[in-house]
Amino acid sequence: MNKPLSMTAGLLVGLLCLIGGLFAAFMVGRFSISISGMMQLLSDIWQGRSLSGDPIATIVINIRGPRIIGAIVIGASLAMAGAAYQGLFRNPLVSPDLLGASTGAALGTVLGIFFSLGIVAIQGAAFSGGILAVVLVYSIAATLRADDRLLILVLTGVVLGSLLGAFIGLIKYLADPYNQLPAMTFWLLGSLSSFNKNDLPLLIFPSMFGAMILFALRWQMNAMSMPEEEARALGVRTELVRSLVILSATLLTAASVTAAGVIGWIGLIVPHIARFLVGPSFHALLPTSALIGASFLLLIDTAARSIAPIEIPLGILTALIGAPVFIWVMANARKSWA
Repeated sequence: MNKPLSMTAGLLVGLLCLIGGLFAAFMVGRFSISISGMMQLLSDIWQGRSLSGDPIATIVINIRGPRIIGAIVIGASLAMAGAAYQGLFRNPLVSPDLLGASTGAALGTVLGIFFSLGIVAIQGAAFSGGILAVVLVYSIAATLRADDRLLILVLTGVVLGSLLGAFIGLIKYLADPYNQLPAMTFWLLGSLSSFNKNDLPLLIFPSMFGAMILFALRWQMNAMSMPEEEARALGVRTELVRSLVILSATLLTAASVTAAGVIGWIGLIVPHIARFLVGPSFHALLPTSALIGASFLLLIDTAARSIAPIEIPLGILTALIGAPVFIWVMANARKSWA
């Protein structure tokens, strides 16, 4: 394998991918916008001209703008959560839903739809469900005495995730097949079709808080990638760092699932791509993962709303693209794992 790039070079690659994704997202869609149209709009904004009545400005700022911001934040959040979990559990096959955050948020959402709650209440139930699921996993694991705490956490997360999945299946079985069941199914496949500017605060603030904690702990996370005894020998308070990393990754995951439903593969494959580019050190891995994750979901969302007469759920496209990409990454970047 080639030597990893420097942090600056890796960030530059991620930034270029994000800029390309931004132009594609703004320009491609049912209403196509030319490069000259985009440049004129940017010029008008820069010079402070009035945009009232401009159809391009309406589409870019009011329709596509919030959705693009949502895709960027969600992609970056899931990628950072995946990188944090993979480092914490020292396992390249770990993804952000390991401890049940995605399944808990999904259960909260289907319960909200089942009881015909309002959209704000459904979003609150989804976010609360994701947080409570991880708290429950962590609490159960803490009561079990074992030498390997990480293994107990993983096993508890798998068991609770399966249990919550069973409850989701039961609620879908009992739901109204004409109204509630289609809404549940569509949401569980992941989509940004109904995302708007009113959804931004519930997504951005938890995501910013979780990301700030991870960035503040990036040096301790490097030590946590080693066996726990070695991390303690370096002065790392492993239990505290582990709790904070899990809390941060849970906030990132729960906020993302609340905003757009269950979107798989990003938290699994993007950290591998970033590690292939810049190596395993978290001071470079986290920002690179964030940029690549944002670019990846931005391009996926653009394709989802453009390549077919009806919008394709994001979870379907991420699986179709993510599975072969993951096979390629694992075949070419095995030695980048440390």
